[in-house]
Amino acid sequence: MYRMIGFFIALISGALMSVQGVFNTQVTKASSIWTASAFVQLTALVVCAGAWLFTDRSNPLQVFQVQPKYMLLGGAIGAFITYTVIRSMDMLGPARAVMLIVIAQLIVAYVIELLGWFGVDKQPWEWRKGIGMLVAIAGIIIFKWK
Repeated sequence: MYRMIGFFIALISGALMSVQGVFNTQVTKASSIWTASAFVQLTALVVCAGAWLFTDRSNPLQVFQVQPKYMLLGGAIGAFITYTVIRSMDMLGPARAVMLIVIAQLIVAYVIELLGWFGVDKQPWEWRKGIGMLVAIAGIIIFKWK
């Protein structure tokens, strides 16, 4: 049951990322990319602060206890994610951009698992996962084919 809930949460996450990318691309057209990105991060802060206020109330300074300290760069990386999603959707369109983004996420996530980077448990190579990535890449090629 726990994995099934995770499955649906992941589907919702993917759908929200696609919608957010389209929204952010439109906001950029009315302002600038860094203004839009800052607005996105600011509204995320407001939502997170509100959620914290109503649900969690743990000490927010606890985040600084994380080791290693470079793990605190997630927010900075998030700013560049916002930027790159907006630019790629503007240049490629939502479907192509999201396909490439998802393939890049899949490949990098699998490499992180294989090498055990960033405190993730190291996983052995599995041919079926490699073949799955090749099938996904083939899907992008077929999708782009005119």
